[in-house]
Amino acid sequence: MQYSGAGFLTAYFPPPDNGLTVIHVDNEIIVVDKPAGLLSVPGRGEGMDDCLASRVQARYPDALIAHRLDMSTSGLLVLARGAEMHRQLSRFFRERQIDKRYVAVVYGLMADDSGEVELPLICDWPNRPRQKVDFEIGKASLTRFRVVSRDPDANTTRVELEPVTGRSHQLRVHMASLGHPILGDDLYGGEATALADRLLLHAMDLALFHPLTAAAIQFHSDAPF
Repeated sequence: MQYSGAGFLTAYFPPPDNGLTVIHVDNEIIVVDKPAGLLSVPGRGEGMDDCLASRVQARYPDALIAHRLDMSTSGLLVLARGAEMHRQLSRFFRERQIDKRYVAVVYGLMADDSGEVELPLICDWPNRPRQKVDFEIGKASLTRFRVVSRDPDANTTRVELEPVTGRSHQLRVHMASLGHPILGDDLYGGEATALADRLLLHAMDLALFHPLTAAAIQFHSDAPF
């Protein structure tokens, strides 16, 4: 993918539409597994209409996006059915009542088995959509991590990531700030960008209370890498 100086996506090649991977559907919510390379919502500019939201709405016209994944990230995404459910889900995300867990493969061997990254983030406006750490005007952001395994031969670490906050590109910037960028990251990866043919970041777990019944529900999607 390529961006213009103003942050517009200028080259977009979405994966072929071979049908949705629907994890769960009922009268209130839909949970789908988004493929890497597909926008969550329409992009700005010509030819950017193909996205997860439009593909889901082709089958479920009342579906409304309640949160997003980066285009390069794969994994679980929940949509609301109708305006009232959308208000409910949006409130859940705003109040951090939805737990999300990701898996990533990062460059280098992480020294700590677990920990937190708490760094304030803000848009790097001249270089958008890049985000940057800014201790003066950045917004608070917190990520928890846990090492799953280390591969000394490949010089990589598989790690679980829990975003407590939901800033743009939070996981990608936080891992890069530790000196362990996510493989395949074309914005923050440096030399790790060329080590994978996609961003090795996947939204694997999603847990929430059902917006109608209040029952605790959770979903899982294995990483394709």
